[in-house]
Amino acid sequence: MRIIQATLEHLDLLTPMFVDYREFHGQPAYPETSRTFLEKRLRRKESVIYLALADDEERLLGFCQLYPSYSSLALKRVWILNDIFVAGDARRQLVADRLLQTAKKMARDTQAVRMRATTLHGNETAHRLYESIGFHEDDQFVNFILPLGEVGEVDED
Repeated sequence: MRIIQATLEHLDLLTPMFVDYREFHGQPAYPETSRTFLEKRLRRKESVIYLALADDEERLLGFCQLYPSYSSLALKRVWILNDIFVAGDARRQLVADRLLQTAKKMARDTQAVRMRATTLHGNETAHRLYESIGFHEDDQFVNFILPLGEVGEVDED
């Protein structure tokens, strides 16, 4: 397995798995909109996406996507681990671990003060995975959300 940073050239490889990821989380597929969304993130350098490729490099095993943010208090960058997904037939092969280790190295290399990840309360598999590389549950802050639009609406910008 090899971990690489995605570029625009990887859109055809990444989009079907991104669509599977959305469907796994109960969202409509929207393949064309999903591709456009990923293309915008990559073109604008608004996210970093890592791909786990099989040794033959023709099959995508998994991906993770991180978005940059900043801490005004720490005066440093923060990376938000927004998405991580591993193909069903590639699970239990340490794909997610390798993706997270690569993301963690990138966060350190960019002098980030921390990485953040959010997962469902009952997702014990994700909890164990995150804890295995050093994440811990935030006991200092409570997160609030303010919904502003429908999930899956097309990003018009």
